[in-house]
Amino acid sequence: MEALTEAVRAGAGPEELAGLPVPEEYLAAHTRVEDIGMFDGVEDKDVRKSLRVGKVPMPELAPDEVLVAVMASSVNYNTVWSGTFEPVPTFSFLKAYGKLGGWERRHDQPYHVLGSDAAGVIVRVGVGVRRWQVGDHVLASPIQVDDQEATTHADGMLGEGQKAWGYETNFGGLAHYCVVRASQLIPKPAHLTWEEAASTPACAGTAYRMLVSDRGARMKQGDVVLIWGAAGGLGAYAVQLVKHGGGIAVGVVGSEEKAQALRDLGCDLVINRRELGIGDDDGSDPDKVIEAGKRLGRIIRREIGEDPNIVFEYVGRATFGISMFVVRRGGVVVTCGSSSGYQHQYDNRYLWMKLKRIVGSHAANLSEQWESNRLIEMGRIMPILSTVYRLEDIGDAARLVQTNGHMGKIGVLCLASERGLGVTDRAKRDAIGERRLNPLGDGRA
Repeated sequence: MEALTEAVRAGAGPEELAGLPVPEEYLAAHTRVEDIGMFDGVEDKDVRKSLRVGKVPMPELAPDEVLVAVMASSVNYNTVWSGTFEPVPTFSFLKAYGKLGGWERRHDQPYHVLGSDAAGVIVRVGVGVRRWQVGDHVLASPIQVDDQEATTHADGMLGEGQKAWGYETNFGGLAHYCVVRASQLIPKPAHLTWEEAASTPACAGTAYRMLVSDRGARMKQGDVVLIWGAAGGLGAYAVQLVKHGGGIAVGVVGSEEKAQALRDLGCDLVINRRELGIGDDDGSDPDKVIEAGKRLGRIIRREIGEDPNIVFEYVGRATFGISMFVVRRGGVVVTCGSSSGYQHQYDNRYLWMKLKRIVGSHAANLSEQWESNRLIEMGRIMPILSTVYRLEDIGDAARLVQTNGHMGKIGVLCLASERGLGVTDRAKRDAIGERRLNPLGDGRA
């Protein structure tokens, strides 16, 4: 093992880390350009066959970047998209990015290091980095922006240079090292373990923008919020944000096990999607959509007393028509994804005649990331890590997400040798309590 890697694992200080050479190669979960066609004509695009773990060259650091030794990461659905080469192979993103020239040229490689979450230790800083230094414990925002673009200073998510880090860019977080712009960095909550902390930025930040931000649904006290996939990574953070914001959380899940986990999380009403009669329906039959919407509406009105003000959407094709039907007059459907398919069908009469709104939302800008991280740092929002894999087993971890067999977030240990490391504020952790910190987990640190 390289000296720098050993020093990071041993908890070395800034001076020692800065004095050790950066390795020429590092271990990373990645896809290969030659595998793009491997699933042609295949119905089950099993990501265990396409996600590789092996050594890749260490990239040179740009002036505004830092090199982070990644202690832990997590699986997001874009890892699945990357591994299936759908809806488009990510190498098309890397090639287009590389054509910009300059430092961007590094990203166009025959391999793509994946991962849009990371928690770790800064081991190098570019000459243009001011606010961070070697030895800092940090998280990475899943969004990279161009901070010299004017629009970025209004909302980074609207800038043309905005990209999903580790999906539309290379050198992501499912690796022993990752390259991050300084404008992506977030301080790691001191009471969390590496794997808990790594499970928070992408999903907690996204849910915060969707529900709380003035760029999202603008949730207020008393709002009834319907949350599809409420036991998943996004959904479980949404449940907590709704509850802490004075709202009423209505969660839809696909199994009784997930339903019980949501009740334990404090969800006000939990509905098994099988009760709605939609099963694995793809949402393309308008009559079935309306009937499922009526069944869902009756359940919510019977148990809560009124229709939802907000529908939290990321499932997409299978649920979007129902969401548009069931949200109340003047209500909002806020969407950030389409895991079941991105070609949606819905009856537009329910949109215009009942003055409903659709809000598109994507990840979160850095300010929103810091705000959601503040709630986690304060112990108001908890990590929703359910299980942890090693980097070498990324195929199995991503397959669990691909088949919707998971709850909450799936963590991945990178340089951390075991679970439970990285806590630097033990008093706060003890005050919050281990069980509260792991509401969807197995009780282990």
